[in-house]
Amino acid sequence: MPTIMTHAVVPLAFAAAAGRGTISPKLAAAGAVLAMLPDADVIGFRLGIDYADTWGHRGATHALAFSLLVAGVIAAIWREARSIGAYAFLAVAMASHGLLDALTNGGLGPALFWPFSDARVFAPVTPIRVSPIGAGFFSARGAATMASEAVLVWLPCFALAVAGWLIRNRSRSALIG
Repeated sequence: MPTIMTHAVVPLAFAAAAGRGTISPKLAAAGAVLAMLPDADVIGFRLGIDYADTWGHRGATHALAFSLLVAGVIAAIWREARSIGAYAFLAVAMASHGLLDALTNGGLGPALFWPFSDARVFAPVTPIRVSPIGAGFFSARGAATMASEAVLVWLPCFALAVAGWLIRNRSRSALIG
């Protein structure tokens, strides 16, 4: 898995690119939380749930269908998430977690297609270093993981956010000038 912070960066970059008028700060924060939420399944290790189990780490909570379901529940109970755009943003934010995990080079792949398949899958290319869990994060391997993520995730996300900002400001300048 990428580090938990990197999962949050993806929806925050999309929100920054779209702007506050499209994705409110509250919705952006909810997207960041949802992007990190699938890794709550690591509690299963303490409960005796096997890593390869359907509800183990990178299992059902990392599925695309699970993202749609959770975003739907949130939309049902939170007025700000009731538009199609807000629902789609939240679903994509959460789905980005499993998709990023599919790009890592270790562990089991995510069960992206659960409930239709329990198969753990990786993308055809896996350029992102898998993050060590726990105290191993504060090691040379953890530092190498952060460097990998900085180049392969954070930098493109930053570029997306800046591009969105520039496009919005160019459009605003064209309207004023």
